[in-house]
Order: sequence, then structure tokens, then C-alpha cells
Amino acid sequence: MAQEVDPIVRIRELKKDQVNFVLENVDLAFANSFRRVMMADIPTVAVDMVEVQTNTTVLPDEFIAHRLGMIPLVSHNCDQGMRYTRLSVMVEEGVTMDVTSAHLDVSGPHRGQEQHWNEEAEGNEEMAKRGSNFGHPVGKDDPNVPPVLICKIRKGQELKVRCIAKKGIAKEHAKWSPCSAVAFEYDPHNKMRHTTYWYETDARAEWPLSDNALEEEPPRDDQPFDYNARPNRFYLNVETDGSLGPQEVVMKGLQELQQKLASLLLGLKAEPELDLLPGGEAPLPPANGAGGAPGMAPASVWNAGGGSWNTSPTAGGAMWGTTPNPGGNWGSTTPAAAGAGGGWSTTPAAAGGGWADTGAGGGWQSPGRGPNPGWSSPSQNVNGWAA
Repeated sequence: MAQEVDPIVRIRELKKDQVNFVLENVDLAFANSFRRVMMADIPTVAVDMVEVQTNTTVLPDEFIAHRLGMIPLVSHNCDQGMRYTRLSVMVEEGVTMDVTSAHLDVSGPHRGQEQHWNEEAEGNEEMAKRGSNFGHPVGKDDPNVPPVLICKIRKGQELKVRCIAKKGIAKEHAKWSPCSAVAFEYDPHNKMRHTTYWYETDARAEWPLSDNALEEEPPRDDQPFDYNARPNRFYLNVETDGSLGPQEVVMKGLQELQQKLASLLLGLKAEPELDLLPGGEAPLPPANGAGGAPGMAPASVWNAGGGSWNTSPTAGGAMWGTTPNPGGNWGSTTPAAAGAGGGWSTTPAAAGGGWADTGAGGGWQSPGRGPNPGWSSPSQNVNGWAA
């Protein structure tokens, strides 16, 4: 039996907005799940609601709202509160003006107040966990980062909107994805033949190898094909849009994947098996208070007189129960009370009109029991159905 080897992560390159690393000694399913989690399960902050107050530009409101939603916002520790943002621009000169993400002014959570978030105003310890630029457009006030173009306006045109940013994940909308691209590759020489190349004359000449091929030995022409080979080295390059750093994306991706696997294991745990009674029924839960099941309301609340599902005797009315009821109810394997016809049971009923194995009159009876053998109708003495 092969000895298990611990997973290895080797970082080849780390930049401000991307990281290139190699993941070894893991299964293909795990590596692909890790890639998908980084792309679609890490929460970020993005504009989700746009209130257009004034729009005299050539672009419709929906077009501008979509562009605002795709602007990446700084989302470090985005599990905390959200921000309100406002955009108000008007051109008074005869030139074309570019409306960009740099014109978005981030204000406090109180409507009608143009104050920035701070711990004193909010009185919340969670505010201290976030940076001062939380919720701002990525690259704002940074001369080395060009802003995102929203639209262009001319003289006399005006655009004034109010945006509300919310937390979400990319499974709901791509605007919440912290990654702009995630490159994923394994077996660059295609030794396992998981990829079928389309070519005209020579596949090797028409399909050049990637730089990851330098990490592995090329296959020999006389080397036999290994049907049991499995990939165990994966090359990933994660590029973010700036809302989260590459290191935070990788770490949060691992945490999210670990949480999903823990939830799966918890859901697969076998529940304690219930011992069956001799009659084939599951045992009733122990009484709690006035006869209700654990965690349920007392019987006086659930059986006020009719139309309820209960596990204790009731005072009357048609109910669903598992114990004898004096009224016309759907009973269990216990006898119905005298004079209360119409109950479903497997024991003799005191009055007619019930489903029973035996009975004094008018019941649907099983074969071979009662005065007349066979299945018979409630009025078996007159025009009865008999087998």
C-alpha cells in the first residue's frame, strides 16, 4: 500500500494582484473544487441597488446600473457592514467629460449624512477590523491605477445616482467574483491523454507546450501508456480584480472548501437507528409535560378540539393521532372508544362504519374473518361486495 504524502503548495510568483503556485499530492477533484471555490464562493462587496435621481446622458438607466455593479470595490473583511455610495456629476463646459469610478463618493450608513465610517460614529467594534478604504472603488486616489469608465457626458448633461453595496458571492452574480481569471493546468505533456488535440499534420508542432511543461519530464516515444496514472501536480495562476488580494483569495478559498467538506461529513453521519416495536411501529418519543413530544407544545395546545396532528389522547373531534381518541379520528393500533365510529384501526371497533380486521357490523373486513368470509362492504347483509 502506497504511503500517504501530505499536500504541498509551492508558490512560484506573487504579485499585488496575482499569485502563481503549484499544488501537489492532492486529487484532481480536490484541485478543481479549490479552483471553483475561489471563483464563485468567496464573498465580496459590489453595487447591488442603484437609485437614479437624474440621468440626462445618452445611456439608459439600466446600462449605467450594470456598469456600476461591475466596478470592483475594496472588500477586505467584507463580512462586516456595508456602505452607501453616491455619484453626482454635471458638465457646465463645452467639453466631453469622462465619468469614472473616481467620481463615486463613499458616505456613511446614515441616510442624508455625508460622513465616513468610523468606530466612534458607529460604536461598533467590527469597524476596527476593516481598512479605511473599505467599500471604495479599487484604485481610487491611486495615480498608478486608471479608474473605470462609466460613461461620457457633454455640456448640459447630468448624472446623479445613489448606490447601495451589498455582500454576495459569484454564484448569484459574476460581479461578486474576486477573481478576474484562474488558470488551471495539469499534465502539460498530455501523458494521460485527457486532452484530444485537433491538428492537420503534426500535433506537437501545432500545439506548443506551456511553461509548466518545464516542471515535468517529457514522455518517451517508446514509453507504454499507463492506464492507472493519476494527476497529482496542478499548476494554478490566480488573478484578482483588486477587491481582495491574491493571498486572501487563496486562504479564504481553503477555509470555504474546508467548511463545505465539514458540512458534508456532518450530513453523512448516520442517525441513531430506531428500534421497532413488535407491531412494526417506531417507538413513540418520551412524554414531555402534558404528553407532547420533546420540543413540541403540550397536548392542550395541539389538541384543542379538532383538526390537529397529535401524539396524545384528545378530547374530541376528527384528528390525526397515534393514541386512542374518543371522537372520530384516525387512530393507531389501539381500540377506538365505544360509540365513536369511523376510526381507522386494526382492532375491533365498538361501532360500525370503521376499517377493521373484525367488527360487529358494517365494517370492511379482511378475508376469512367475521360472519361472512371475504372482502365485503359496510352493508354486507344487503347488496354487499363480496370476493
